[in-house]
Amino acid sequence: MLLSLHVKNLALMEETEVEFGPGLNILTGETGAGKSLLIGGIHLALGGKFEKEMLRKGTQSALVELIFSADSPEVIKKLEQLELEPGEDGQVIISRKLQAGKSVCRINGETVTAKQVKELAESLIDIHGQHEHQSLLKKKKHLEILDAYCGPEAEPAASAVRQAYEKCRSLRRALEEETMDETTRAKEQALAEFEYQEIQEAAPVPGEDEELEQKYRLMTNSRRILESLSESRLLSGNDDDGAGQALSRALRSVRSVSGFDERLAELAKQLAEIDSLLADYNRDVAEYMEDCEFDGEDFAAVEERLNILNHLKGKYGNTLEQVICYGQEKERYLEKLADYDAYMEESRKQLREAEKKLEKACCELSGIRKRNGLLLEQKLKEALVHLNFLTVDFRIAVEQEENVTAAGRDNVEFLISTNPGEPLKPLSQVASGGELSRVMLAIKTVLAGRDAIDTLIFDEIDAGISGRTAWRVSEQLDTLAHVHQVICITHLPQIAAMADRHFCIEKSSTEDNTITDIRVLDGEESLGELARLLGSDALTEAALSNAREMRTQAYAHKNREPAMQV
Repeated sequence: MLLSLHVKNLALMEETEVEFGPGLNILTGETGAGKSLLIGGIHLALGGKFEKEMLRKGTQSALVELIFSADSPEVIKKLEQLELEPGEDGQVIISRKLQAGKSVCRINGETVTAKQVKELAESLIDIHGQHEHQSLLKKKKHLEILDAYCGPEAEPAASAVRQAYEKCRSLRRALEEETMDETTRAKEQALAEFEYQEIQEAAPVPGEDEELEQKYRLMTNSRRILESLSESRLLSGNDDDGAGQALSRALRSVRSVSGFDERLAELAKQLAEIDSLLADYNRDVAEYMEDCEFDGEDFAAVEERLNILNHLKGKYGNTLEQVICYGQEKERYLEKLADYDAYMEESRKQLREAEKKLEKACCELSGIRKRNGLLLEQKLKEALVHLNFLTVDFRIAVEQEENVTAAGRDNVEFLISTNPGEPLKPLSQVASGGELSRVMLAIKTVLAGRDAIDTLIFDEIDAGISGRTAWRVSEQLDTLAHVHQVICITHLPQIAAMADRHFCIEKSSTEDNTITDIRVLDGEESLGELARLLGSDALTEAALSNAREMRTQAYAHKNREPAMQV
């Protein structure tokens, strides 16, 4: 459930906080007061598109924060998938700081991406605006609605269809790529044989190039290395001017007096260790210098082998491992080409088997959709009758298409007849804007029982309706509010009268400033707002009496104690 909305420096809103309650939350206000700002703020908090023009004039940043009470298993699972920690007392706090050119989203204080926010929002809230009921004019939406009603029952079959479809597409693409005539096959075979033989003849070994490069560096720098080592050996050796000779004399001198004091013996020991280390060093230098003697043939052989290996890497991969893998691929390709007809027949057989599996999965999914379609159309028909479609006939047509997609073979379309004797026709040919909004409300109501989302927001649900139909819409919203938190922006008194919690959005202006704010109304204030919605310019006793009568009628439907005392 959405507990609160906090908005700061967004358009005409300076700073406002709204605390929503369970049941039916109604928002009303004068035209132009900024009712759409509220929904816009929620959209922004949930990762919607932000433009710098949305910032309040004279400010550099804005803040939108939503606090949800959301301890349902679905929300907890989604948080785990997003690697996020749940908040205290099962709360989820979503905030977004908005600045020109950038924004920062957080969930429970942890910085996240807008994509992560949108993923989590799918489990928290469902926002229904005018654009959504216009989407009913597209048949693709009809399939989505039917699948939503099918729910978990259809998921295994739908998953099987998706997997089989991808398998068929992959096999079909491979067949198309590998189909070739005799001339093309001969050219492919000749090229593959050349490349395979070139790699086989070279017989590269993993790591061989690195060893040869190291050896090549030594060979090309051998003269400089030998000159440096010769000088080092001369200075550290046992010649008259060498450090080794001087060190030997120093050791003899210390040893000659080491018997007089233990400390002198220790010094002699240290000097002996140095003399031993220097002797070891000179032996190692001598051995290294012997190894550095390369003849011209060795150098030419190393250089030639490196050229061969680098040539292979330039053609077939960046490393010798990749070159070897390329050769193995060519070997398998040659085996395939050698028995090309049998290979192609086997590929076609695999495709036929995959297509059979796809067809079977499509039939199973279609059966589930048809069964649920019959149930859904009956429930929708009942909901539409309650929404003042008194003579409505509604049908969900599930027909097989020739082409298969990842969603199966079904073409789903909603058909409706709103008058006796008229044939069923597609929604796009019959329904007006007001009728579409009622159809969408009926769909939301029917799906509500299968939907784990706690909060539903309706904007423009009352477009194009009035009178008795408006009462029916308000009753349906109240019924929906028994199992979900419902937040509804409206301009109709029939809907506002049904509120469990009534908010008013107001705009105030001074010479240099305009502010939009929202506040919860008490009983008397709510009656006054109802009187205004009824068209009264002044709060006369007659206008208030009409508002009371409307409130009484609303409570009669609720069949419970008034949420607000009048």
